[in-house]
Amino acid sequence: MNLDNDQYRIIVESSPNMIWRSGKDTLCNYFNTTWLNFTGRPLEQEMGVRWAEGVHPEDYETCLKIYLDAFEKEESFEMEYRLKRKDGVWRWINDRGVPYYINNHEFSGYIGSCIDVTDKVEGQNMRELAQIDGLTRINNRQYFEQLANVEFLKTKRFQTNLSIAMIDVDSFKNINDTYGHHGGDLVLMEIAKTINESIREFDIFGRFGGDEFILLMSNTNYAEANLLIKRMKNIINHIKISYNDSVIHASVSFGLYQMYDEDTLEKVIIEADKKLYEIKKSR
Repeated sequence: MNLDNDQYRIIVESSPNMIWRSGKDTLCNYFNTTWLNFTGRPLEQEMGVRWAEGVHPEDYETCLKIYLDAFEKEESFEMEYRLKRKDGVWRWINDRGVPYYINNHEFSGYIGSCIDVTDKVEGQNMRELAQIDGLTRINNRQYFEQLANVEFLKTKRFQTNLSIAMIDVDSFKNINDTYGHHGGDLVLMEIAKTINESIREFDIFGRFGGDEFILLMSNTNYAEANLLIKRMKNIINHIKISYNDSVIHASVSFGLYQMYDEDTLEKVIIEADKKLYEIKKSR
């Protein structure tokens, strides 16, 4: 069945999605009723680039860059940004734009469709807060233990190898005393980043607390784990962290333990912690 222009307009105007259109000049020349009802602004106030007045200041530059970069290449794009609703509340919008063509494939601009995805974005943010350490951006202790328990049970069931390393930043109190807590935070962030980039995809790494980290290596015996740790120590020993006019050199100690017949993950972690204490005490 062929649809005439009036029928297309009825469909677009009745769409639950927020629909927009732009011309070859990158300027928007149409917004459907759903968009206008969302922003609470008349069509003339949204035309051209004025629609972007409703974009959150923190998202504005990225939003326009994605749009203009795609426009220059005549490519489809998808992005998420915050748009102010008519009641003044910022809502996360998923915006998908596609180029459209008329008269024998002549590029004529873009058509976009937007939906409110605030619940999804806020749900992801809440999950991240529950799982990720705010400073180092790696697994926090609770989430590490959740993931590690799964590996521990698999190791028990299939009788494979599992090794755990407790990791401690050497002389961290001196670093804090010398450079202040901001300097100490930089050291923790850089060490976490370095280790996280050095481990294997299936290893589990997290912040245990303070200046301590923990690394679980499944399907890995002591000798294999020790080789990985030596490589990591060598990388970390070459880190130079610029702070104000100083360069901070940091090192770490590893307490490595291979799981034997422990009946809980906690007991394996305790043994690795003992190894770390022995290493630190022997210096």
